[in-house]
Amino acid sequence: MNGAQRYEIFTLFPQVFEPYLETSILQRARQRGLVEVHLHNIRDWATDRHHTTDDLPYGGGGGMVMKPEPIFAAVESVLGNPPTCPVILMTPQGRVFTQKIAQELAQQPALALLCGRYEGVDERVRQHLVTDEISIGDYVLSGGELPALTVLEAVTRLLPGVLGDPDGAWDDSHAMGLLEYPHYTRPPAFRGWEVPEILLSGDHGRISRWRREQALLRTWQRRPDLLDNAPLTEEDHEYLNSLRENINGTRTSTDRGG
Repeated sequence: MNGAQRYEIFTLFPQVFEPYLETSILQRARQRGLVEVHLHNIRDWATDRHHTTDDLPYGGGGGMVMKPEPIFAAVESVLGNPPTCPVILMTPQGRVFTQKIAQELAQQPALALLCGRYEGVDERVRQHLVTDEISIGDYVLSGGELPALTVLEAVTRLLPGVLGDPDGAWDDSHAMGLLEYPHYTRPPAFRGWEVPEILLSGDHGRISRWRREQALLRTWQRRPDLLDNAPLTEEDHEYLNSLRENINGTRTSTDRGG
């Protein structure tokens, strides 16, 4: 991908984004021209005197529904008709966001993120404007702004040049299908708790293997479901088999009263 990745964010609350965009990784990425973020207030495209963007649902029921006219007008005036990039609705009904999806979206030169509010958006927005729907988990928030920020940061940190360490994003939890290995820094001893000796050895080959085994161990203990799809080597399988055998051996010994 050449040039800056562009985000077009459509929301009723653009002020939610502004402080975070001026902080840390996203701030540096924008300053260095790696990312462009454009905030669009959907209310600006409402045509009535009160700038109404929601209304009562047909058929009754509680809550309000975001109207289609301002959303279509906002997106099409910025992106054209049809839109020139993917339009992603942040919704609990979408596909659950993962590192794999972040990697997929990082290949796009531009993304539009549509933040719902209230009871959601008019179904015609889903059917005729949105090209993808993403959820950040099985729970409910008041709107799509925080999920959009989550997607924004997760995708941005994968772009070349964003992180100081070019391999940093690929060592993180989930990036390679495993949870990340434990980290230590100075001092080498704190309250009697020592940094593992191998990390002080200077032997980068042994350190690399230790980190891989720790990632496998942590994943096996906490998220064994991830191992089903993780890219594992023959050496990885041997290590996991040794963990299982050790557990089975311990259970057998306990059953025998050993």
